[in-house]
Order: sequence, then structure tokens, then C-alpha cells
Amino acid sequence: MVQIGMRGTAEMSVGPENTAKAMGSGSLDVFATPALVALMETAACDCVAGSLEPGTTSVGTRMDVSHLAATPVGMRVRAESTLEEIDGRKLVFSVRAFDDAGKIGEGTHERVTVQAERFSAKAKAKLALARDAGQETEKERAK
Repeated sequence: MVQIGMRGTAEMSVGPENTAKAMGSGSLDVFATPALVALMETAACDCVAGSLEPGTTSVGTRMDVSHLAATPVGMRVRAESTLEEIDGRKLVFSVRAFDDAGKIGEGTHERVTVQAERFSAKAKAKLALARDAGQETEKERAK
């Protein structure tokens, strides 16, 4: 059962693959903002892991984050999440991240609970529709 106050964490070492330069979000070899956001999202997933109904998962729908300080390659980063609000299927988390020197990020993250199989089926159907639309466009061009 999901309850307000639940907490989750996620950790990683900053490597060349998750720098701003490598991820295309900047030109420097420091921890990238997209990697920070992903780590915070992982912490939120960890927060509710094992507490959702069978067949249910959560998907991210909103992220509002401030990246407060740079973290160099080789340093560890830890994200923490706390479930602050439950509004029907919507889950609202406060998220924070720290490196060995202190806080590097903070914000809020929203997730929505979904039926995993139904959600996946809808995503696959969208792909099929896009393929069909692409084929129709190519037929029009061939005329």
C-alpha cells in the first residue's frame, strides 16, 4: 500500500557516459542534468517499488528540478525521494540529490499509476498507427 512519507533512494558514480558533454546537454565533463533527473526518477520509483497493486506500475508525468551544483567525474551521487501527496492515481514526490560535497539538486516529481499491460498495449498500438501513417505518406509521395 502506497503511503505519504514513503522514501526511496538511488545512487551512482559519475562516469564519462553521464556527463553533459556525452549526453549532449552541454560541453563540460560534469554530471549532466538529464542524468540527475533520471537518478531522481529512479529514487521515486524505488520509493513505491513493491507497494503498488500487482500488475500496476507508475510512469513519470512531470519533473521540476533545479540543478544547483556541478559534480565531477569520479564522484558518487545519491538521490532521495519522499512521497508527499497522493491524489487518486497521481503521486507527488519531493526529490533531492547530493554528491560527496553536498546538495546538488532539488525539486518535485509527479508520477501516475497505470495498469502495466494496458499501458504497454496502448504504446504498441501507437507505433502501429505511426507505421501505417508513414506507409500512407510514402504511397502519396509515389503518386
